[in-house]
Amino acid sequence: MKIAIIGYGGMGSFHAENLKHYAETSPEYPLELAGIYDIDPARAAVAEKNGIRAYAGAREIREDKSVGAVLIATPNDFHAGYVKEAAEAGKNIICEKPIALTEKQAEEMYGYAEKAGVLFEVHQNRRWDDDYLTVKNIYDHPENIGGVYRIESRVMGGNGIPGGWRKKAAQGGGMMLDWGVHLIDQMLQMVKSTVVSLYCEYSYIYGEEVEDGCRLSVKFENGVEYLVVVSTDCFRSLARWQAYGTEGTATVQDWDLSGGMTRVLVKHDDNIAGIRAGNGFTRTMAPRVGNTVEQKALPVVHAEPFAFYKNFAAACAGKEEKRIKKEEVLRVFRIMEAAARSAKENIVIKERI
Repeated sequence: MKIAIIGYGGMGSFHAENLKHYAETSPEYPLELAGIYDIDPARAAVAEKNGIRAYAGAREIREDKSVGAVLIATPNDFHAGYVKEAAEAGKNIICEKPIALTEKQAEEMYGYAEKAGVLFEVHQNRRWDDDYLTVKNIYDHPENIGGVYRIESRVMGGNGIPGGWRKKAAQGGGMMLDWGVHLIDQMLQMVKSTVVSLYCEYSYIYGEEVEDGCRLSVKFENGVEYLVVVSTDCFRSLARWQAYGTEGTATVQDWDLSGGMTRVLVKHDDNIAGIRAGNGFTRTMAPRVGNTVEQKALPVVHAEPFAFYKNFAAACAGKEEKRIKKEEVLRVFRIMEAAARSAKENIVIKERI
């Protein structure tokens, strides 16, 4: 199946490169890049320099009968229009996240695809991040650090909000729609329970009209607490992941999978030696020593290369169900919209989501 990309910026060029490698390694469910379209002539020139056909317009892609699928990698506010046009042209669709600016708009976009009978998939690629899969493995298997009751998930940078349109509310800018959408999707895939309350704070350190960071605390019906932090003003990052279990603690420091697990062997150590702590003394906060704990390597999980593209192509061929389902996407929007209300009104949202 041939696929064309609309938008050849950072993500569009990323997809083009990925699809090239996918085509070289996945003969069972092939996807061939037909070409790209970008409103910026300079980006079209870059594509042609890279040996990729540059269509003159999105309409030319829609009218190309050899193209079976369209991948939309434009600024967020253009997604809905391109999805509608692609669906009406009978093209299967991949759309970058967030697919829409609101849950209502996202539902309408799914409606376009359903009416046309085409496959519509959201590029929630962070489900295949090795760091996430490793923490999910820890969560799913209590033999690692016991039952996990609290998880902290952070992405932290010091570069502010990148790009021009990401700073504009009307174009779907802000860090909740940029990174929050990923971390919330990971959260809901990991913790299979109903959200019962949440509280969120937005930060505006750089003075833009959209948030440059957010801090979302979520409580689930099964007792798990989950913290999501997105920061663009941090120059010394905390751990990407921290998981607290009844029998230990796990840290994944960064995407490089550095870190480890500490598992408790003696739950209550009566022989804790106190330490000097600042201008005082503590036994409570003294580090565990000796044979009361053991250090273990992370149970690293590696994703199948290009798993997203393979699933999309297989689903288009009717051989697999698509992995990223409508209700999952809409639930992420419901969490994000509840978080926005919490941040705006400075209140805890007590809703079952």
